[in-house]
Amino acid sequence: MTSMDNLDKEILNEIQWTFPLETRPFDTIAKKFDTSSEIVKERLNNLKEEGVLRQLSAIFDTRKLGYTSSLVAMEIEHDQLEQVANQINRHPGVSHNYERDHQFNLWFTLAVPPGSDLKTEIEKFNVLKGIKKVRMLPTLQLFKIGVKLDMVDDKKHEIAPTEEKKQIKNVKFEPTEKDKNFIRELQKDMEIIDEPFVKAANNLGITEMELFEKMKEYQEIGVMRRFAAILRHRQVGFTANGMIVWKVPEDRIPEVGEKLGSFPQVSHCYERPTYPDWPYNVFSMIHCKTHDEANDMAKTIQNQIHVNEYRILFSSREFKKTRVEYFVENSFSFENIISAS
Repeated sequence: MTSMDNLDKEILNEIQWTFPLETRPFDTIAKKFDTSSEIVKERLNNLKEEGVLRQLSAIFDTRKLGYTSSLVAMEIEHDQLEQVANQINRHPGVSHNYERDHQFNLWFTLAVPPGSDLKTEIEKFNVLKGIKKVRMLPTLQLFKIGVKLDMVDDKKHEIAPTEEKKQIKNVKFEPTEKDKNFIRELQKDMEIIDEPFVKAANNLGITEMELFEKMKEYQEIGVMRRFAAILRHRQVGFTANGMIVWKVPEDRIPEVGEKLGSFPQVSHCYERPTYPDWPYNVFSMIHCKTHDEANDMAKTIQNQIHVNEYRILFSSREFKKTRVEYFVENSFSFENIISAS
């Protein structure tokens, strides 16, 4: 775990959610914390070198861009798990891939661009040895998405449904080639320098003001969820990443989902399909420092949503965690595998 002082933590808390979209953003951050932009930049560059700060970039909504995605659960023979996970990681649409403590021991997300068929892509994995079961768990309803790790221990939020849902304009978005160029540029990791947006604006052949206006437009219609810092959970001590899955009565799913999404501690919340061997229909993610803390948090949440059946699946190994690169087209096959055994 990386050693950070209070100012490091305060800065990371700030830029996970509200990064200034302006010419000299680090000046604005420095002013807020009564320090200099040189100190802010130096600290962030150090945190990047240490592996705490994964990326500073635009975060886009997969579905708004026309991509199709799904969470996929697999039961893998234990002695084949690492081999299968490593092969699945080769797919450019796989962004997150974890071992979890359950019969379904491999969980990954897969996103495919407009014109591709998700089921066809998943079937490409059938050539791998050791896969016993596959369950597709696409989002049926999205209640919340947005990780914010609370870095400052003495600023812990009460475990209660206190957050308001962000309102966005419901506008159909069909990306043009110009939009795709913007998205390719804005998803790149931003340099921590005085005027970091100049390069993107120059690459796109526009002014910075036009760039900021486009980003604001994307935010208003939900195409860009935010421009923010992404942290590596484990490097900052959040090693108990728990997926709480709830068996919610059908008629209560909207109410429970909305309430779960309003807990600051819940980063993701979705309704997903059920199967005879998987009865849980609402998924919520929490990020804690210990399993005991996560279990206590789940119990506190349960007491407020009144759902009897749930369980927490902890990620025991992280095989892959990255961001999908949108509109960077790659076809994929396993033809080059010499042996999947």
